[in-house]
Parts: sequence; structure tokens; C-alpha cells
Amino acid sequence: MDGLGDYFPFWNALTKAQRDRLAAAARERGYSKGAMLHRGGADCLGLLVVLSGRLRAYVISEEGRELTLYRLLERDVCLLSAACMLRGLRFDVMVSAEADSRVLHIPAEVFREVMEESAPVANYVNALIAERFSDVMWLMDQVLNKKLDARLAAVLLEERALQGSGQLSLTHEQLGGHLGSPREVVTRMLRYFQEEGLVELGRGRLRILDLPGLEALAEGSLR
Repeated sequence: MDGLGDYFPFWNALTKAQRDRLAAAARERGYSKGAMLHRGGADCLGLLVVLSGRLRAYVISEEGRELTLYRLLERDVCLLSAACMLRGLRFDVMVSAEADSRVLHIPAEVFREVMEESAPVANYVNALIAERFSDVMWLMDQVLNKKLDARLAAVLLEERALQGSGQLSLTHEQLGGHLGSPREVVTRMLRYFQEEGLVELGRGRLRILDLPGLEALAEGSLR
């Protein structure tokens, strides 16, 4: 596949043989909204680059409760879907398509071979790991130290940015999955938001009424 150099900063540091190996292995794949790409430690799909759409990385508790770790947008790279290629690194992280998406897929074994041969590739992988570790640590701080109303307000503002509108297509269950909170708790908080004039609730949708009010509430919980 041509054009890989547009996505990988280490591309020019590779030998021609290494570039040819990655290009020959790379495949473009399409996923419909809701499709599961990676099912945790049992899978080793490989490295994914988001060409279009949006992916969601999340964990599931023993009780079946979801918690969103981060989203992957256009040009973002998903490394945890190839965690098996990293010695001692095991994550039961799920990856699904939040919207119809196209991704570039490089099998884990091919990328691992090139990584073990190339210091620039290994440095790139280490930087990606550090970035995602920082994302997860920030999230843990939010879960442990921030109030649910601030976190919920921040998620609504993030969804507004992603959907490009204050009219959000979003269920209470989806919000609970982002926050790691039961749907019933999220529903009670949303009703409080509605009483305060921050939002208007509907079936499977939500409209933001007071953007400055939500921004003030979410202060300290925005990425």
C-alpha cells in the first residue's frame, strides 16, 4: 500500500526493504458503527491507523460496566490492538467503531519484526505507549478525585465537539459507558442538569441549552 509515510514519522528512517515489507502487509479495512475490532488480551489484531471515522478504546469491569479510556480519531494510531507484540504488556482493552470507520491494518508480527530491527520504530512505539499511559492516568485521576457532575459535563462537551452540534444523539447507557457509572446514576444526574436548565432531555437524544454553564461545571475535567 502506498502513502504509509504520511502516517508514520519514522518512515524515512527505514530501509527500502523494511518499507516494502510494511507496505506489502498493510491493508485497508472498513468497519460499520458498533463493530468490534479488538476483544482484549485474547486478540492480537495488529497496528491500526484511523483513516476516517472514530474508534473507542474501553475496559469492562467484572460486573460488566464499561469505562471509556480514550477515543481514536482520524490519523490516530491504535497500539493496544497489537499489545501482544510488546513483551510483558498485556491489556484487556476493547476497541470498537463509534462511527462507520476505515482503518489501515498492519499485522502485529510484521510490525514487530520491523520494530526489532529499527531503533526509530522502537522509539515511536515507546512514545505511543507513554502517551496512552498518560491518558489512562489522567482518567484514573478523574474517576478517583472528580465529582460525577463535572465528569458528565465534560463528556457532554466532548460529544458536542465530536458530533459538531449541541443536539446530541446519545443514550444514558452510552454516557454511563463513557463514565464507568450505572445508567441509573447518569439518568439522575441528567435530570438534575435539566432542572438547572443546562440540557433538555429526549428519547435517545439530548440538547445542550446552557453551554457556558456546562463549561463552568466541567472545569478541571476537560482534556
